[in-house]
Amino acid sequence: MRFHGRDIWKELCHAGRLLLPPVCPACAGPLAGEQTFCASCLTAITPLPKARCPVCALPYPATDDMPHLCGDCAKRRPPFAIVHAAGLYQGLLRELIHRLKYHAVPLLDRPLARLLAQALSQNGAGSPDLVLPVPLHYERLKKRTFNQAQLIARELARILQSSFSDRLLVRLRPTPPQQNLSAEQRRRNLRGAFGVQDRLGGRRVLLVDDVMTTGATARTCTEALLAAGAAEVEIAVAGRAARFLQPEFVQAASVQVKS
Repeated sequence: MRFHGRDIWKELCHAGRLLLPPVCPACAGPLAGEQTFCASCLTAITPLPKARCPVCALPYPATDDMPHLCGDCAKRRPPFAIVHAAGLYQGLLRELIHRLKYHAVPLLDRPLARLLAQALSQNGAGSPDLVLPVPLHYERLKKRTFNQAQLIARELARILQSSFSDRLLVRLRPTPPQQNLSAEQRRRNLRGAFGVQDRLGGRRVLLVDDVMTTGATARTCTEALLAAGAAEVEIAVAGRAARFLQPEFVQAASVQVKS
């Protein structure tokens, strides 16, 4: 088995945790018991509001408390069943995801996965048959040496006691960065970008990523997984972005969910 420098550093950090008192992964302050974060940092992580789309988890204004689909889900219902998120992609949670994603800070996958597991439990989600990460193309993975979604997904699968694979769902071609693309441009950019290596035989899949913005990646991956025989796909993300949210748009474009 080959080990990269990051793997060795991570194992050393895990060993250190067994010998030293636990500290908060965000501020390095002391932790009590089985806490994931210290009380101060935990309050700095903004949970998803109750007022949100029941499918894609897009947050609504606090005054909008009627259950309804967001405009995008009403216009084009996603193929996935639901989105679970540890919190809003802002403030401390955004910083933690960036530390893991761009600065390769070790051990942040574990607390992020624990936050996500708590969100799944609060949503009443059962354990999936299979946990999969959104994959990177091998050229990008070679440059970055790790996939943050894979790290979070592996740890989440361990917590949920579910099967895990980082080889079933693959990225077939490299895609340009999506940060400055609209939702429709993102969908076109990702068309045909993902494939599944084997039949899924009716298994319930939990697809894990670090952040959701427009949901284009989750849609495209889910379509590939369902085509390969998945019975159902749910999405789990560490952070749910709301930077495209305009209250006027949400209130005007959303429709009430029929009971």
